[in-house]
Amino acid sequence: MIELPRYGMGGAPLGNLFQEVSEEQARATVDAAWESGVRLFDTAPHYGLGLSERRLGAALAGRSGYTSSTKVGRLLVPAPAEGARDDEGYDVPAELHRVWDFSRDGVRRSLKESLARLGLPAIDIALIHDPDDHVDQAIGAAYPALAEVRAEGMVQAIGVGMNQWQAPLRFVQETDIDVVMLAGRYTLLDQSGLPLLEECVKRGVKVLAAGVFNSGILATAEPSGTFDYRPAPAPLVAKAARIAEVCERHGVSLPQAAMAFPLRHPAIASIVLGARAPEEVTANAALWSRPVPDALWEDLASQGLLSHPD
Repeated sequence: MIELPRYGMGGAPLGNLFQEVSEEQARATVDAAWESGVRLFDTAPHYGLGLSERRLGAALAGRSGYTSSTKVGRLLVPAPAEGARDDEGYDVPAELHRVWDFSRDGVRRSLKESLARLGLPAIDIALIHDPDDHVDQAIGAAYPALAEVRAEGMVQAIGVGMNQWQAPLRFVQETDIDVVMLAGRYTLLDQSGLPLLEECVKRGVKVLAAGVFNSGILATAEPSGTFDYRPAPAPLVAKAARIAEVCERHGVSLPQAAMAFPLRHPAIASIVLGARAPEEVTANAALWSRPVPDALWEDLASQGLLSHPD
C-alpha cells in the first residue's frame, strides 16, 4: 500500500487555470513548495492542455523522494482551429483539444504521453479523472487498464478523482483501487462525502482531500468569493462567517481550520492544495504547521456548524 505525504500541491494553477502564470512564476511556485517540505505533487493532462505536466516535470527534474500523481480519461489531440484559446477554464492556446477516452488503449496512451510530458519513467499514482458521464465504461475498461499497468510497475497506486462522492463509492465497492481523490465533498462547509469515507476506511482505500477551500469561500479569514467555482450563495457565506467567528475565538484562521479539518477523518491520508505563486505556498505552509485545538471542533459541533466533527 502506497504511503502518502500529509500535504500535497495541486497543479491546476500551473496550467494557467483562469489566468496566465509565467514560466518563471510556475517554477518559483514549485521551488517554494519543495522548500516548504511538500513531497506530493498532483497534475493532469486536462490542466492547461498538458502545460501543468510539462511545468511540473521540468521543475522537479533531478529531484527524488516525492510522490507524483496524474490522471487519465482525457486524451489531448491536435486542434484544427488556429489562434483559438482554450474554452475549459485555462488561459492557453487551443492547439490541442480534449477527447474523452476511458478505453484500455486510451488509458495506456494517456499515461505514456503524461510520462513524456513529466519526463518520468513511471508515475506513483494514476487516477481516472472525472468520469461523471462515463462511470460504467470507467469501471469496465479504464479500471482494468490501470490494474494492468499497476501490475506491470508503471504505476504504484491507482484510483479515481472526482468532485462528487457517489461514483467514487461505486469504484471502492466494485474494484480494487488504492486511492480516491475527493474534491470539495469533505470540508468545513460540505461533509456530504462521509458515506464514501466510511467505506474507504472499511476497505483500506486512502483518500486525497482536494478542494478543501471549496474553490475560495474558505481561503481567506473573511469568507467570500466562490463555492464550487460559482458565486457563493448568501446562506453559505453566512455559515462560513459564523465558522470564522468561532475559529477566531480559538486563535485559528478560517483557512487554517479548512486545511486541518479533513485530516481528522481516518480515511483521509492527505490534503492537496493548488497554488499559483510562491507567496501562496509559503502562506499555506505556515498555516499547515500551526496546531489546531480540539476544542475548536467541539465548539463548532455544539453550535451545529459541523454535521460530522471528526
